[in-house]
Amino acid sequence: MKIGLAQINTTVGDFAGNLESIRRCLDEFRQAKVELVVFPEQAIPGYPAEDLLEREDFIVATEETFAQAVDACRGIAMVLGTVTRAEGGEGNQVYNSAVLVDDGRVVGTQHKTLLPTYDVFDESRYFRAASEHAVFEFHGQKLGLAICEDYWNDPGFWESPRYPVDPIEVLVEKGAEVLIGIAASPYSLGRERFRYRLLKNTAIRYRLPIVYTNLVGGNTTLVFDGGSFALNAKGELLAEAPVFREALTLLDLSGTPVVKSPPGTGLDENDRTNEVTAEFAYQALVLGTRDYMQKSGFKKAVIGLSGGIDSALTATIACDAIGAENVIGVSMPSRYSSAGSRTDAEWLATNLKIDYHSVPIENVFEATLATLGRLFKDLPADVTEENLQARARGMILMAISNKFGALLLTTGNKSELAVGYCTLYGDMSGGLAIISDVPKTLVYRLARWVNRDGEVIPTNTIEKPPSAELRPDQKDEDSLPPYDVLDAILEAYIEDGLGVQEMESQGLDAQLVAEVVRLVDLNEYKRKQAAPGIRITGKAFGPGRRFPIVQRFRRS
Repeated sequence: MKIGLAQINTTVGDFAGNLESIRRCLDEFRQAKVELVVFPEQAIPGYPAEDLLEREDFIVATEETFAQAVDACRGIAMVLGTVTRAEGGEGNQVYNSAVLVDDGRVVGTQHKTLLPTYDVFDESRYFRAASEHAVFEFHGQKLGLAICEDYWNDPGFWESPRYPVDPIEVLVEKGAEVLIGIAASPYSLGRERFRYRLLKNTAIRYRLPIVYTNLVGGNTTLVFDGGSFALNAKGELLAEAPVFREALTLLDLSGTPVVKSPPGTGLDENDRTNEVTAEFAYQALVLGTRDYMQKSGFKKAVIGLSGGIDSALTATIACDAIGAENVIGVSMPSRYSSAGSRTDAEWLATNLKIDYHSVPIENVFEATLATLGRLFKDLPADVTEENLQARARGMILMAISNKFGALLLTTGNKSELAVGYCTLYGDMSGGLAIISDVPKTLVYRLARWVNRDGEVIPTNTIEKPPSAELRPDQKDEDSLPPYDVLDAILEAYIEDGLGVQEMESQGLDAQLVAEVVRLVDLNEYKRKQAAPGIRITGKAFGPGRRFPIVQRFRRS
């Protein structure tokens, strides 16, 4: 059977645009004599549509668009992800569905069974779970359709089942001869390899070929990496699509296995280098930035350039996402800014070829101090004065954003955001926090990866001790542990969910762990007000991590 993997980039609610992508893929695959085209999960409405799924007009628009897609499917067949109504019964009124269409006719529909509610997922809020499973005859083959999470309960892969039913096992028992998977599985570090190992295990376990198409593109905070692939009954790779871009990929289920993954894909199980991790993380950030801006209608971005590594990396990502001609870099030196930082900011702007401006904040800072002088009389200077500088910069950047219609990109990293080493309404001001899910240690790795073929980010920016430069001779390590130590604690606490005692048993300093945990918990109020960020780790701040601001529980 000749099959096409239609790895497309959809936008939530862009019914005309999503339909056009579907039609384009059908046209191209029709010319290539493909029998079956496999689209990603929720290709019609876009994913995740969240509370739009509770609007009747949104469901009607989905149905109308689906009908047009079915009509466009002439002389070819497809498996298409969409929303269908749940007729009768109790519970949610729609299904997350995979629909088999052949020559303009709906052959069968399989609803999603396993509805995840962990991390960024909240599907039980919107969808009703499938209660029935069927296989469908197609060109002499019995197809079993399953959607994303339905593959994630293989008893041969996990130590214990995640759900009480395994939809794949049910399909196999009903006689499925080919498994078709459609997904909207978001990227996180190493996720592409994990999916591959999971489905390879399933193919080998049941001795069945698997065809798997994943969504690609950014939607708000999530990035979908694509990386669609097909396996034969031995778990051997038949075809794979590239990561982080749209692609149409042909395969034949009776074809010869791919011996080695081509460059730019993520399925080489033997490749565990830090460089690949850095490359994929960087590509995810670029794609997430590009789609966030383009899908939101922004053409330009503005960034405050401090001369430090965070703003340098943010600016570099922005240039690769939307083009250097659309990026405005602004240096805002104060009395505490070193000559080296000013030079590094200008040097970076020169390397990137972006529009660059220097707007000193001294006059604004002095005027604010004078305005508050009577109220602050006889009180010693403290973090208040430091934050005034950050807020002066935030005001200037937001003014530039307003005047030129440029989205302000914040530059704080995950390590700083975790412990509150950032200023509300200051350096946290902005519309998108590109690297807010990038730990500081990964920031350094990404910067060095950017410079792999020559200096883009100034070497001095990478090598000098990090500093906010809000007081004389300030260094980050005056207030924080070394970043390699801090990031180890943050990963254990935030991503692995370990308690204080568990971290101490791993050899981490008890007093330091307790202090870092205190800071993480204390600064929840800041993170609730932060700009949305692009998720690339297993547990990002945002929709996938929900803790109350007001609470007195202390972790042990």
